Amino acid sequence: MATLRNLKIKTGTCKRIVKELHSYEKEVEREAAKTADMKEKGADPYDLKQQENVLAESRMMIPDCRKRLEASLADLKEILAEVEEELNQKEGPEIEEARTIIGEVDTLFQTTEA
Repeated sequence: MATLRNLKIKTGTCKRIVKELHSYEKEVEREAAKTADMKEKGADPYDLKQQENVLAESRMMIPDCRKRLEASLADLKEILAEVEEELNQKEGPEIEEARTIIGEVDTLFQTTEA
């Protein structure tokens, strides 16, 4: 049974994962710049290797985060449809927020696939 509370929870989950994804993307940019700077300055090979490992770990988190976001988006779409169908509610702040998040995530996936 779908409820507005469940809809709010799923919406919050999607928001959190989007925020997390953006955070990992920024981290990869920051670590890549740091690695390039270390290479440019001729840093110690051990330190450089460790920095490359940090960068690789950060890069590995992005696909994992995307997968979780896809699953969360599917859950959100499903519960939104249930709320609209079962409760006969087509409007309301929770429903509008869910639709907004769905739009944002769909746009995010389209821009990264292109």
